[in-house]
Amino acid sequence: MLTPSANLDDATLERLLRAFYATAREDEVIGRLFDHVQDWETHIARITTFWSSVALMSGTYHGQPMAAHIPLDLHTAHFARWLVLFEATAREICTAQDADYLMEKARRIAQSLEFGCASHRGELPARIGLSR
Repeated sequence: MLTPSANLDDATLERLLRAFYATAREDEVIGRLFDHVQDWETHIARITTFWSSVALMSGTYHGQPMAAHIPLDLHTAHFARWLVLFEATAREICTAQDADYLMEKARRIAQSLEFGCASHRGELPARIGLSR
């Protein structure tokens, strides 16, 4: 099991997420998925809290990620593209160790959300696992 370095903190996560969303919002595959976000500062704060809970075990996030993603009609291609962009950004912002660690978490999150979204539609995802 991978572990984060002592350098991975909330400030690094926020920097990563700001860079990721700057790219993702312009992406032709997933960019439209963010059109509904009205207040980007609130969104960045919330998603940073989510990643802090996931990666740093801070326990500060108290939302429902699945409920937030169900209405977006997400499919395998969306999750695959999210992972590609997230990994590129993580490798740009973080150390190799921290990028590996975050990608391990990101793949599990993508797999869970993909499965949940597909199940909500009464389907099985096209592929379970989004592995490398």
